[in-house]
Amino acid sequence: MCGIVGYLGDKPAYEILVKGLHRLEYRGYDSSGVALVSSDSKLNVYKTRGKVADLERFCEEKDVDGTIGIAHTRWATHGEPNDINAHPHVGRSGNIALVHNGTIENYHVLKEALELEGCTFKSETDTEVLVQLIEYIKEKNNCSLVDAVRGALKEVVGAYAIAVVDTDEPDTMIGARKSSPLVIGIGEGETFLASDATPIIEYTDKVVYLNDDEIAIIRKNEPLQIVNSDNMPAAIDIKTLRMSVSQLEKGGYPHFMLKEIFEQPRTIHDCIRGRVASSGDEVLLSGVTEHKERFLNAHRVVIVACGTSWHAGLIGKRLLQEIARIPVEVEYASEFRYSNPVLTPDDIVIAISQSGETADTLAAIQMARKCGAFVYGICNVIGSSIARATDSGTYIHVGPEIGVASTKAFTGQVTVLTMLALAIGTLKNTISKETRLQIADAIRALPTLISQTLKLNDSIEKLSGIYTYVHNFLYLGRGYNYPSALEGALKLKEISYIHAEGYPAAEMKHGPIALIDHELPTVVIAPDDEMHEKIISNIQQVKARGGSVIAVVTKGDTTIKEIADHVLEIPKVPECVSPVIVSVPLQLLAYHIAIKKGCNVDMPRNLAKSVTVE
Repeated sequence: MCGIVGYLGDKPAYEILVKGLHRLEYRGYDSSGVALVSSDSKLNVYKTRGKVADLERFCEEKDVDGTIGIAHTRWATHGEPNDINAHPHVGRSGNIALVHNGTIENYHVLKEALELEGCTFKSETDTEVLVQLIEYIKEKNNCSLVDAVRGALKEVVGAYAIAVVDTDEPDTMIGARKSSPLVIGIGEGETFLASDATPIIEYTDKVVYLNDDEIAIIRKNEPLQIVNSDNMPAAIDIKTLRMSVSQLEKGGYPHFMLKEIFEQPRTIHDCIRGRVASSGDEVLLSGVTEHKERFLNAHRVVIVACGTSWHAGLIGKRLLQEIARIPVEVEYASEFRYSNPVLTPDDIVIAISQSGETADTLAAIQMARKCGAFVYGICNVIGSSIARATDSGTYIHVGPEIGVASTKAFTGQVTVLTMLALAIGTLKNTISKETRLQIADAIRALPTLISQTLKLNDSIEKLSGIYTYVHNFLYLGRGYNYPSALEGALKLKEISYIHAEGYPAAEMKHGPIALIDHELPTVVIAPDDEMHEKIISNIQQVKARGGSVIAVVTKGDTTIKEIADHVLEIPKVPECVSPVIVSVPLQLLAYHIAIKKGCNVDMPRNLAKSVTVE
């Protein structure tokens, strides 16, 4: 979603804000803007359609004086992407500026009421309604900015993270959140505000994560204050970030996506470190051991997630059912929250999200907790909303993922789900020691096996040239790798804009086979597993109808090599671990096709990294 940056201190704010916007550009990128309170308490607002670089060009000859300011990079929800709808928005006096992430659901009602009071509006956004409401309350009640913000937010229905400045209080910045993330960075004589920690880490590793319905009052040369919606002081919990600036740079790669694909040997090493014994079959997940009775007595597991995380959940379902012998359902969080689900205190709900801020998944968690279910989170961002809203959980520890199309987070999620299934299976004694050892050995070997698989990069780059201009793709997989087919198709759709569909291979005959001809390439995931013979039959059916086949096979598979047009060989691993390895060539294939088409792989059109509104 959109990105917020705020700064209050003694340094020139503009440079810090723009650098922060570049860090957050992966969240939203159809327009951007800054609002600066100058040294003579004048408000300067500059905003424009386009990327942050367009904003920099726009500001080249502008007055960017000031040591306090707010900035925003937008992913449009209300109103088309243009200069007028870009943030920040200002009140009618021109003294108050506001940036906003989220959606104000009752903005139309509020707008009509304000219009009756003489307010006029320039933009199509819900955000302008909020800043006008804040100014109206401030003027009517002759109150402080924070009291006006607090009063306005009591009238608001929806999700928001906001930052507000006012020339009447030139040494003050206000932040507030509900169902949309906001983090405060505490430095030496300076304070930062941002949607996530990426713009902050360069200046301080001390942060405070705002909770829902909390308002931060940031004043120059004064300690941070946080109050709730009733104006009662809230606890200030300062945390230390585990992040480095180098993780936010491309590190010599042309794109973040390629960097993150090639980081996977290291990120999977970080994911399993301290969790899988260096020898033996022991898997240690504190979230399981601290709540082992819940897992031992669980009647059912319900996995809720969206997008790529949902695909990881489908793999998790098979892992948990086969290894831990627990019935599992996998639901799109966006559907689950409106389906009146039947949950009991004997159920475990596993919520999966890279960002830990996905709005639908958060809503599903709240619903599950109301029903008394035990909620376990799997996410990447430490201190995120999901991490704080769940009863327990496991971080995937793959580091910041900047590319919009998820790569290393997906393999991290699947690796954690594999360890989770192994830990629960061990608790329940539903898996033999021999099988545990085999899977644990494969998990420990994953960094090396991924490194070997990445050697396919050059051949995949050459192969991608053949398929750059096709219009459709079919991806087929079976068993553990049916979700891998879904994920491979999603990656291609997301970044190359080629229509692609993932199917269970056996379902090809129930419809998709009608599409197969010489213009429809098929990617078949065919490792050496129990479905191998059956998937050979699927490949033969595609070839019989003139279709071309790209097959992902276990190294040494001569049978499929004779049939398929192209083969991508991966190392042999146990079937339940294969999705982690299989995903790597599929990520590379999508990447190289998109690059040859001239697409922006890090910021594909219409997509945002984290969907924090419905």
